[in-house]
Amino acid sequence: MFPMVALSLPALTALLTVISAAAASITAPKSDNTVGKRAACAGNTADDRTSWCDFSIDTDWYEEVPDTGVTREYWLELVETDVSPDGFTRSAMTINGSIPGPTIVADWGDELIIHIINNLNINGTSIHWHGLRQNYTNPNDGVVSITQCAQAPGDTFTYRMRATQYGTSWYHSHFSLQAWDGIFGSIVINGPATANYDEDAGPIIIADWFHESVYSLAAQAATGGPPTPENGLINGTNIFEDGSADQTGSRFELTFQPGTSYRLRLINVAIDSFWKFMIDNHTMTVIAIDLVPVVPFTTDILSIGIAQRYDVIVNADQSDIASDFWLRFIPQSACSSNDMADNIRGIVHYGDSTGTPTTSQYEFSDDCLDMDMSLLVPHVQKDVPPTHFYEEKEDVGLSVNSDGTLKWTINGSSLAVQWGDPTVLQILNNDTTFDTSQNLIRLDEANQWAYIIIETTLGVAHPIHLHGHDFHLLAQGDGTYSTDTPLQLSNPPRRDVAMLPASGHVVLAWETDNPGAWLVHCHIGWHTVNGLAFQFAERISEIPSILDADSVEQNCDSWNAFASANGIVVDDSGV
Repeated sequence: MFPMVALSLPALTALLTVISAAAASITAPKSDNTVGKRAACAGNTADDRTSWCDFSIDTDWYEEVPDTGVTREYWLELVETDVSPDGFTRSAMTINGSIPGPTIVADWGDELIIHIINNLNINGTSIHWHGLRQNYTNPNDGVVSITQCAQAPGDTFTYRMRATQYGTSWYHSHFSLQAWDGIFGSIVINGPATANYDEDAGPIIIADWFHESVYSLAAQAATGGPPTPENGLINGTNIFEDGSADQTGSRFELTFQPGTSYRLRLINVAIDSFWKFMIDNHTMTVIAIDLVPVVPFTTDILSIGIAQRYDVIVNADQSDIASDFWLRFIPQSACSSNDMADNIRGIVHYGDSTGTPTTSQYEFSDDCLDMDMSLLVPHVQKDVPPTHFYEEKEDVGLSVNSDGTLKWTINGSSLAVQWGDPTVLQILNNDTTFDTSQNLIRLDEANQWAYIIIETTLGVAHPIHLHGHDFHLLAQGDGTYSTDTPLQLSNPPRRDVAMLPASGHVVLAWETDNPGAWLVHCHIGWHTVNGLAFQFAERISEIPSILDADSVEQNCDSWNAFASANGIVVDDSGV
């Protein structure tokens, strides 16, 4: 089922067309993923980033969203070719022939129409728009076996959604391990900010990278533990074999003008790497976590878990120290490994300099812990009531199958769902007697609060991602949860990914305000495909009304015909 797939890496000149409601055309993002110039929303200037037309950073975006009247339309083609992002050539999967794929750019309130053309040889697919709440648009969440059947090769599938949030995120395949073979890209939704800056430097995507297909490594990950990546890529590039006669590739480079402040949009798309990020000699001001603006705070070192995003502002105020500085992503050996661990670096040049930096890194503690909860204060305050209608404790465990392969479990059950029979189709057919292996929890009551406790006694950290919501992080710490564990109910951190500490716990809360079938899972790719996930059917009686029955059934019919003709069966968790 999992072939070695191939695709080429032309310099990220991916075909991208954007059409506004007024039939205006917007060109594709540049190959370095910088955000293209746009007309600033009224009032949003370098001197006042808090304003946004008739809205502001104080607007509660859960309750109120601009009506821009603009629709942006994208065409993304999944193709196979050879790539050489660090000079080493291997087969991979790409979007429009590039890794990463094109940046999806919109303004807060815009409508998005995104067409996915699956030209992979024999792989199905689905594309997930990470962190986008999909408010009442659950079928567009793009999770195979949950919100749709797999999209068959040769088919085109169209996603429709509204940009009800703003900030930085990413999109990726949610079909098996495809995301980490190259099917990922960034999302930028323009909106207000909690601090001023001069220029938007755009997304900076950090990925760990193997010199062979992740599918060829899946068996090792399922039996002997996670394989070690050969390298890491910053916006799709890095060198390999640093300083040797065999050195290949090129470094990511960023140019600062002295006295200018820059917004950097940091995105961790790794399969199994937790990073510490820094720019030598520079201090960062954090203004957003995931898609939630926060009260600004400063730091020299930023901890970035898998699938998390941080928006930071960096002032170019160090030209009297040097003209060139290392920009570093350092994998944490406490939970990550990499053959190029000390050399996943870019370069920040001041002005016209093209030199190689000689600067030194900040000292740091090697760990896999999120930034402290006390720092992550949402700008728009939301408190959580102490009373809730639902509470569930989920224990993360590990079991061994009879063939020696490992399975991750939730309360003893490893997720197993079907590419050709997604949860939404079962609900559409009024078949709501779900199998135990679907790990499904019903949340039937509307606009009530659910508390979910996730804990583990195992010495492995897990980035936990919730679809369809920003969760409120009520607690995060060592040891198992008890009724004596203090909960932060007053404006707790809100985000869509939080680290479950090794031998620790997290407590998440959210309001049942978004009908749909929503996945919760560890975002370590090896763990997801080996069962570390569960799902919620939220307000199940309302889900059929938000489904396009013809679209769901047609896609499933196409996939099931393809799978039957080619003898394809699910051989992992199904997501």
